[in-house]
Amino acid sequence: MSTTTSATVAPPASAGREQVPLLLARALVAVAWALVVWLVAPGVGWGAAILLALYPVADLVLVGLDARRSGATARIGLVANAALSALAAVALVVAATQDVPSVLRVWGVWAVVAGLGQFVVALSRRRVRRGQWPLVASGGLSCVVGIGFVVMAAGPAPVLTPLAGYALAGAVFALVGLVRLRSSSRA
Repeated sequence: MSTTTSATVAPPASAGREQVPLLLARALVAVAWALVVWLVAPGVGWGAAILLALYPVADLVLVGLDARRSGATARIGLVANAALSALAAVALVVAATQDVPSVLRVWGVWAVVAGLGQFVVALSRRRVRRGQWPLVASGGLSCVVGIGFVVMAAGPAPVLTPLAGYALAGAVFALVGLVRLRSSSRA
């Protein structure tokens, strides 16, 4: 009988390696989407609705793939996050046919709730998978920035280009997580 608990055992070097392609895909999608938003600087209408919905749809797909590869505890949070992304995509389409403040409010609420979910899932994984701290930080920052989007919606001249910055920050955190996972697997 062993007296060592799982909390004191370091995760194996391969732990989290399956997240590498997902983190890379997340970073690439976020950068591409941000560049299009920044260049096009959409207002409202059907073109903006489609563009805005693409980001949570990509999140839905990537979170869904992550959930298929995850343990039961993380899977619950990831499935909830995927459902939230589907709801956000629909809500963003509706909001984008109204006005910019509506889009910022929907995006802000989605950022807060999804960030909280990411925060919780990353915390639950940190003992069995390496490289989770960037994802913990990203989830927490998403909550703060989401509140900022809601506040921004009430401002004098709200615009959608800050959403590009949000996506780029997500890409940076995904890349930091990727580097951290890859370097810890070599250790």
